[in-house]
This record gives sequence, C-alpha cells and structure tokens, in this order.
Amino acid sequence: MAIRNVSLWRSIDWITIILYFILVACGWLSICGASYDFGDTNFLSFSSNPGKQLVWAGCAIVLALVLLNIEKKYYEMLAYPVYFAFVILLAVTIFVAPDTKGSHSWLELGPVKIQPAEFSKFATALALARLLSTYGFSMAKRSDVVKMIAVVMVPMLLIVLQNETGTALVYLSFFLVLYREGMTGSLLAVGVCAVLYFVIGVGQSENFFALMPVNVGEFIVFLLIPLFTALMVAVYGKRAGRAWWIAGLNLGGTLVAWLFSRYVIPFDICIVQLVLCVCTALYLFGVYVVERYASYLLIALFALGSIGFYYSCNMLIDKLQPHQQMRILVLLGIKDDPSGVGYNINQSKIAIGSGGVWGKGFLNGTQTKLNYVPEQHTDFIFCTIGEEQGFMGCAFILLLYAVFIIRIITLAERQGSNKFTRVYGYSLASILTFHLFVNVGMVIGLAPVIGIPLPFFSYGGSSLWGFTILLSILLRLDAELTHSVRASTNIYNVRAREICGLTRCFYRVHSSYHSTFHTASPGLGSGLLMLIPTSRMPVSTGWSICWVRMIVVGRVSQRVTLPMGRV
Repeated sequence: MAIRNVSLWRSIDWITIILYFILVACGWLSICGASYDFGDTNFLSFSSNPGKQLVWAGCAIVLALVLLNIEKKYYEMLAYPVYFAFVILLAVTIFVAPDTKGSHSWLELGPVKIQPAEFSKFATALALARLLSTYGFSMAKRSDVVKMIAVVMVPMLLIVLQNETGTALVYLSFFLVLYREGMTGSLLAVGVCAVLYFVIGVGQSENFFALMPVNVGEFIVFLLIPLFTALMVAVYGKRAGRAWWIAGLNLGGTLVAWLFSRYVIPFDICIVQLVLCVCTALYLFGVYVVERYASYLLIALFALGSIGFYYSCNMLIDKLQPHQQMRILVLLGIKDDPSGVGYNINQSKIAIGSGGVWGKGFLNGTQTKLNYVPEQHTDFIFCTIGEEQGFMGCAFILLLYAVFIIRIITLAERQGSNKFTRVYGYSLASILTFHLFVNVGMVIGLAPVIGIPLPFFSYGGSSLWGFTILLSILLRLDAELTHSVRASTNIYNVRAREICGLTRCFYRVHSSYHSTFHTASPGLGSGLLMLIPTSRMPVSTGWSICWVRMIVVGRVSQRVTLPMGRV
C-alpha cells in the first residue's frame, strides 16, 4: 500500500496568513484615506502613495513565497553570517547614508530608498534563536549571558549612531524573549526601576516643596531607591527581617530630616537621603563579605547604580537632539509647545476625537484631508483610522492585532523542544507588541514621538518588507514541525491499516481451516489443531502471527524515507 503524499503547503498556518492579508489590506485602505485629497482622481495611480504601497505589498508577497521555500536547516546555518552581514551594513550606513531629517539611516539605491535597520530585526532574531538553541547554552554561564546581550546590543548601538533612537529602542523588546527563556526577573525589575527613576526624576525636576529647598523629583527617587533595595533583599536575599530593617531605617531618617527642615532650619533633605542610600549599599556589601552570598553584592551594586543612573538622566537628555529633548519634555509635562513639538500630537488627538464612535466614513476625514496632521500616512497613520472609522474602527484594528500576536505566541509555544523556532516566534511577537504600543501611544499622547511605524499599516516598503520577512520565516519554521507530525501520523495510519487488514485475513483463514479440519479427517484435524490455534485463542497470539507474516513479506522491515515536502 503506497503512503499518501503530504504537501508542506498544507502544513502552513493559514490562519496567520489570513490575518496578515487582512492587516495589509486594512493598512492599504488607511493609506488611501490619508493620501486622498478632495477632488483628487489620480490618488490610486502608481505614482501616488497608495499605488506605491500596492507595489510594495506585491513585492512582499513574492519575497514571502521565496522565504517559505527555504528549509529550516538553512536558516539555522546562515543565522550568524546574515547577522554579521547586517551588522557590517549598519556600520557602513552611518558613513554613506545621506542626511534625512538629521538621520543617517536610509540608503538610496536608485529610485528606491531602504532602511537597513528594519531588516536587521529578523537577522538579530535568527542569531538570538541560534545562540539560545545551541547545545550547552545556559543562562547560568556568564560567557553565554555576555554573548546573548551582545547579540542584541551591537545592532542597537549602531542604530543609535545613525540618530534613529526610536528604531533602536525596538531592540529592547528582545529582553522579553530572554525573560521567557529563563533569564532572571531581576534584570526586568531593574529596567522597570530605571524607567520610573527617569520619568519621576526628570518629570518633577522643576517642582519644589513649599518652604523647603527640596526638589520633588529627587526626593521621590531617593525614597524609591531604598524601598526597591529592601524589596530585593526580601526576594533575592531571602531575609524579610533584614529588608524591614533597611526600609525602616531609611524612612525613619527621611522623616526626621523632613521635620527638622520643615520646622527648624530649612535645608535640602535629599542630602540625608543620599547618605542613607550610600550607607545601605555599603552595609549590603559588608553582608556579602561576611556571608559570601552573591545576591547581596548585586543588590548593593543596584543601589549604587540607581544613584548613578538618576544623576546621569540629565546628561542622557543633553545627548539627544534638540527636537528629541523637546518631545520628552512635552510628554513629561515639563514644557508645553502646542505649535511646535506638540503640534503633531495635538492635531492627532483632534483627528481621533472628531471621529466619534462610528467615524466620518472612508475618505471623508477633514483633519487628514486638509493635511493638519504631519506624517499622517506613515507614523501617524492610526489617527486616520480614528477619524474615518471612529472608536469602533480603532477597537477592531487593535483587536485584530491582539488576535494576530496571540496566534504568533501560540505558534511559538507549540514548538515544544524546538527551541530555535520558539525563540524566533517570541522575538517576532515582542517586536510587534513594542511597535503597536509605542506607535498607538505616541498618536494619543501617551508616548514620545520617536518615529516608530505601525506594522503593516504605515506607508513604506522597508517596514512592510521587514515584518513580512519576520513572519514568513516563522511560518516556514512552524510548517516543518507540523509537516513532520502529519508525516508521522500518516505512516502510523498506513501501518495500522496494514495490521488490521492482516489480522482480519488471519482470522478468515483460521476459521476456514478450523471448519475443514473438524469435518474432514478427525485424526488429521486433531494433529493440525495442535499447531493452529482454535477460535478462542488469545488476541496477542493472532497479532504475533500477523507481525511474523509482515516481516516475512517485508512490510515492516522496509524503511520509509521522508523527503522534504512529502512523505
């Protein structure tokens, strides 16, 4: 019996592909709405933004078909070479790319402009997946941890040198993948603390308490540092009593300094808080020296590092471009610039708010049609959705993204021991989630404007191609797993049918023999019945005879090879 062929294309997750096409189609319609002007009859031509995006989409489909036909072993084999090639390309781009709004990240290839930073994401995801799936890799080894962090940070730093800070921040999403694969949660906690120090310290840097020369931002930060330190002592140091002692000493000292400054002699109590934090770090270092418990050394370094990070925040802001500084200050509420840096956000809010619940209808937006919102077809494409489709349209798009990301996580989780595909799948999910939250956040004023496109919606070939490459590779990797499972199931079913057929044949032959021997010759029948089982023989005996027959005829002894794409 011939084994039925199983096509690899039947193993591809078509649900994800359908969601991809829906997102691309909705994105193209949004670009049409953002690019259309009242009375314009040529907005669908290939020289317009919708026409160009249609060409990019067609090229993306062709690119996806090519990537879907590349076997998994080649992705694993070429992961490191592709990664290093893009690292070199990012470094070269810094020097050869022309100045585009202060950024050196776009390469001009004739009439086409591409951004290597968008394509380096899939290269980094492949390299990270290859590293974490290497035999013997362990996050308990310092050398492996250094390699893991270097894979993420090297392209990130090169993109920062291109003055593309927003795109560089996307690479921070890879740390969510590392956390999923077993990285300690302390690093994630440190990142959250750093964000809080920055937002509170910088956001409240110009506010002071009444009747006291105390900076509100500095006071709150130096109040949080010992509290977070005490929490780490309780969790990682496993000493709740010692944690309560540290928290009580710092809070008590701060309270005494507050009362003295408020009612006796006004002075900056942040100095007292700083001394208490330094003393806490020195105390933890002393505990490490005595008990030789490495966690206390790391916690002490966390306390000292928190102090250093807070004082370096202003230096970090000074290193940014003037427009980037203003965007952060406007977001944090330090400055108000509705006609300058804050103009995009204000107009975007107006456009989304004007859409109401059901929107103004396709191609009927006024804020977008009259070009009140700059970059409305790229980074601010979401405001077009809000104006034309209203709250319900925005909710539908966000729900569609949620289903899409959950589906990708499902593909990653079902890989089992296939760590390479699982890490790559989570990398894609993390990148999409970061892009979605930051882009939508900056459009509605909850995040700084850092120039991150909305996946599959924002105009441009680099972004669309980059995400298409990311998704196509994942679909191919997952398809091979599904293909192998179906192939194994197919072989099992064929062999089961053979065994069942032979079993039925055995019983038919045995029944005929049994009837003949009983009616023809009793002597001969009695002798043969000693060799041939009766009708009440155990089932296991019958199966054993079937297997002997299969081995004799060569039905089981033959090995079945599984070529790529069919069984």
